[in-house]
Order: sequence, then structure tokens, then C-alpha cells
Amino acid sequence: MARIGVFVCHCGENISATVNCGKVAENIGNLKHVVLSTEYKYMCSDPGQTLIKEAIKEHKLTGVVVSACSPRMHEPTFRKACAEGGLNPFLCEMANLREHCSWVHDKNDLTTEKAIDIVRTQVEKVKLNSALQPIRVPVTKTAMVIGGGIAGIQSALDIANTGHKVVMIERSPSIGGHMSQLSETFPTLDCSQCILTPRMVEVAQHPNITLYTYAEVESVEGFIGNFKVKVRKKAKSLDEKACTGCGLCTTKCPQKKIPNEFEQGMGMRPAIYVPFPQAVPNRPVIDREHCTYYIKGKCKVCEIVCPTKAIRFDQPDEILELEIGAIVVATGFDIKHADFFPEYGYGKYKDIIDGLQFERLASASGPTSGEIRRPSDGEIPKNIVFIACAGSRDPAKGIAYCSKICCMYTAKHAMLYKHKVHEGRAHVFYMDIRSGGKNYDEFVRRAIEEDHVNYIRGRVSTIYERDGKLIVKGVDTLLGAQPVEVVADMVVLATAGVANPGAEDLAQKLHVSYDSHKFFAEAHPKLKPVETNTAGIFLAGACQNPKDIPDSVSQASGAAVKVAALFSQSELTREPLVAVVNRYAPPLYSTCVGCFLCQSVCPYQAIEREEFKTRDGKVVKAVAKINEGLCQGCGTCVALCRSKSIDLLGYSNNQVHAEVMALLNEY
Repeated sequence: MARIGVFVCHCGENISATVNCGKVAENIGNLKHVVLSTEYKYMCSDPGQTLIKEAIKEHKLTGVVVSACSPRMHEPTFRKACAEGGLNPFLCEMANLREHCSWVHDKNDLTTEKAIDIVRTQVEKVKLNSALQPIRVPVTKTAMVIGGGIAGIQSALDIANTGHKVVMIERSPSIGGHMSQLSETFPTLDCSQCILTPRMVEVAQHPNITLYTYAEVESVEGFIGNFKVKVRKKAKSLDEKACTGCGLCTTKCPQKKIPNEFEQGMGMRPAIYVPFPQAVPNRPVIDREHCTYYIKGKCKVCEIVCPTKAIRFDQPDEILELEIGAIVVATGFDIKHADFFPEYGYGKYKDIIDGLQFERLASASGPTSGEIRRPSDGEIPKNIVFIACAGSRDPAKGIAYCSKICCMYTAKHAMLYKHKVHEGRAHVFYMDIRSGGKNYDEFVRRAIEEDHVNYIRGRVSTIYERDGKLIVKGVDTLLGAQPVEVVADMVVLATAGVANPGAEDLAQKLHVSYDSHKFFAEAHPKLKPVETNTAGIFLAGACQNPKDIPDSVSQASGAAVKVAALFSQSELTREPLVAVVNRYAPPLYSTCVGCFLCQSVCPYQAIEREEFKTRDGKVVKAVAKINEGLCQGCGTCVALCRSKSIDLLGYSNNQVHAEVMALLNEY
């Protein structure tokens, strides 16, 4: 006979502020098979857990219901407490009174009645729970890092330095990410390349790191510790082993009028190119979309001049099949292209550029060798305007969030301009200054007080051209919304940081969540900032949300620690809440009719074909079989099964039916 213990948590005042916890405990105590129903202020505290452990022993409980907050946060906590009390952890259920009741209702009798109903459903469910045992699976101790920016580099190096193998995937021809495009970094004004390049070289030379550039993830199957990843290594039209990186092919290529992506379109490159001088690997790639040979079938100048005969025009894409234990996603971010803002005249006027384009102008290796010159005529601008929050914090544009780094890099841009054009005047239009970081506010003050940058608090309404000059119209809210008009030679837009193109597609391949802005979503914003909803897949850097370099590096190291902790175990235990196909003795074997519709909808490819044969090898019946290692317990197959032959352990049809009937019946 079932003996159920119910523990109602006040959650401080998160629950008790709107729910009468005492009344809930009293009513539930009257239910059949409930031998203990009590309340406590903080069930997750050590005394609260001790209360559960002692009650299991004293009352010989066969099931426990904890009525508290989200199972997502504390289900492992209470399952562990039950296990320590001598009860199988899967005989513990949680009733979510916080998110499902107290936080979404006002304080009244109906709120308490709803809380009672929620708890009652779990009491009826736990009566039908079975003692389950965790699933044990081996661990493949090789990590994959997707993305070769500073976050991916840091994570890969940290994992590799623990002695584990790492495979790094970067879709560009070189690692480095956006940091490689920067001139200097705030707040120290260190040379970006001086910091980054040694790390890039270390990745390429590390014995535990295998680097694949110009490659993308095709598909991901499997589960934590045992992922099977297909990677498309795109054809570079080059034998990388034979190539010495001499650069002769890039200088002789006749097609040199292709906009340079690394220079943000402010320079040109040939059809066979190295993205930038410090690129890793420092080997060229043929851009087949612009190469004359691939377009017209003739040219081959690069092949003719190559001293090592490394050019391979017929080189195909290669599909790599890799076994991976854990994945770190570090795909970075993009910036909102300024053509999104027609009111600012981007694209219409050549001298209106975005922040990354300004970085390339300020860079010693950029198209102007570090001189700040107007794109239209190459003249040095004497009056420049920087516009912060170009798209960020703008719900009307669909980007309500703060991009976090814009205030700081705008101050940096203004300082760089003043350091290079001493007689020039710099103006910054801003909403407010967000400089929350070590030495960040001091950096902004330095721009204002030492470099005499003119900060104007207000938004820009429009930009137009008059007599060859850009007219920037806005307001100064510190002067009572007084109209302001600045005549500028050049305008720089601090455009919003957005998710990378293809982030949504990659998230679906990885089976991880993403938010409305297509940034990857963490499992919990406070307690699990680097984990995703899919076990074994972690986040690092600005693929989660816009962030600066120190935050990206810190999170990358955090993800690396999670991977190292995972690899410290010889095998993993996972929850046994998986689907099962019923089995019976011959001649029925199973009620499964072998239609395999379940197989077609399973997102984890966890359903296999099982055949029952006679001694002479004749197939008597073919039925579905669940691979418990791959199954994630989503329940899609259960819902689709026409013969009702599949159940989900811990959430069987009978258990769900019991929950429904608990709401319909009067007690």
C-alpha cells in the first residue's frame, strides 16, 4: 500500500505571499494514502532536506511530493535527498506552486484552491511511480568547439591543456573572429592582434587540437558523452600540406576587384586570398563564386605560378564523421547591418559607416594603413559624429535589448580618432552611458575630460547631405530637448549586436534552445549560465548575447571546466525517463504493429527496428525498439503511436490519466 509524504514549501514569500500553504498541507493530508503532509519555509535548505530524509525513515514512505518551485531548478536536489533517506529518487515528484500558481495569480481563495489541485495531481501520479535505475553510458573524451573567435580559442586551449583532445570547427578560412578585425581593445588600448595572434598560433600548434577551418557542422546525433557529428569541410581548392604559404598565387591572381569581407567592404581582395596577414592557418582559399576559372572555365594563373603545385581545382567537399563527447558553441555574433537604418543614410552616403568599418580604418593593417580617411574622397575628416545605440534599445526596430559593448567601443573610437587627428572634433550622440566593468567608467571619463570628446545626450532623428557635408540632426536632452545640428565630415554608427546568420539553423541541428532574437539560450540565467537545455552542449561568448572580450573569455573558461568535469568520469549516469515499447511472450511479442511512424518523427533517431525470428531465421514480427542511450524522453513517439504500445517511463499513460482524474474527481 502506498504511503505518501507531502512537503509544502513557502519559498520564503514567493509562494506563501499568495498561497495559504497551511491550508494546502491540511487539505492534502486528507487524501487517501497520504500519511504525512507538512509545510516549511525553505524546503531546499539543509533543515528542509533533513525533514524529508527523517520522514522517509519514520513514516516508511513509498513516495514523496515536494510542493515548491520549478523542478528545472530543484528536482535534482530533492531526488538526492530522497536517495539519502533510503527512497528511490524517482519516487519523488515536484508540484510547481511558484511558477504555475503563486507568481501568476493574486492572493485569494481561488489561488490556494489551484495550488491544492496541482499538489493533488502529483500525489496521484507518484502512487504509480516505479523505482527506476539510472542509465549508464561510456564517455568519448573528445570535445568539439564550434567557432574560432576569442571565446572558442580560449575554450579549446583550456580543454586541450587538461590533456583532452579537441576538434575546432570554424566556417571562415581563418580563426580569430571579430577580435582579429579590431584595431585596439578597451579599456587598455592594447593592440588586438598583439593579444590574439599568439593564441591563434597556439591553437594551430597544440598537439591536442585538430583545427578545421572553412568547415561547418552538417548534423549532430547522439547524446551527452556520445555525440556523432558530421562536418562539411568545404573545398579550399588547395592541397594544404603541399602549400607553403608563399603568397605568390594571391599576388598574381588577375581577379582583384572582390569586396574584402575582413575589411568590411572597404578594400578589395583577389579570388584566391588569405583573409588577413596574421591568419591561422596562413594558407589561401579560392573563392569559387568569383574565381574566373570556375565562372568561365579558363585562367588557372594561380596553378601556373604555384611553385609547389598545390592548387586543386577539382577538389571536392569532404564530409567528416566525428565521435564527440561534449560540444562548446562559440559561434560569436554579428552586427546589424546599417542599411537597416535608412534614416541615417547608410548606403546612400559613402561617409556614413559602422563601427567595424571604423575599426578597419583605425587598424595599421587596414585599407588606409591606420589613417582615418573618408571613404568618399580619402580626405581626413575634421569633424566626426559617433551615434551610439544605432538599433539597440529600440523596440520599434525589434531590438529592445542593450548590446552592452557599444558605449565602450564608441568611446574608444572617439579616442582613437582624437589620437590620430589631433585638430579634429569628435561628437558622440548617446542615450545614456553604460560602462559597467573594471576601469570602464574611468575610460569614458578619459575620453570626455582628456581627449575633449563632445558627448550629447539625445538621439539622432535624421542625417542628410548639404553642400558636400553631412548634417546630423538630433536633440540635447540635458538642455531641455534643445534641437542640435552638427555639420560632419563622417558619421560612425554603433550598430546593434545581433545573432550570427545561421545561428537558428545550428541550434536546431544541436537540439538546443534559442531566444526570440536567435541567440543561444542558457539552461538557467543564474545557476547554469554556460549549459544548454541539451546535456553535454555548452555556450561560450557572444553567441549567447552581446558581451565584451573579458566576459567572453571568462565564459569560455567556464565552459571548458564543465567539459573537463564531464571527461573526468569514465562513464555517465543519465535519467531513465525514456520511452519503452511493450514486450509480451510469444506469439504476441508486442502490441506494436510495426508501422514505424514513431521512427519518422523521433528527433533523436532513437528508434530502431527489432525483428523476432524463428530458429530457422524466418521473421515472425518486426517491432520498434527504443535506444535508451539516444532517447531524450520527449514523448513524441508516445503521442503518435496508434496502437498505444509505447510508454514514457515516469510519465506513462496511466500516470497522466491519474493526474487528469485527480482534477476531475472530488475529494
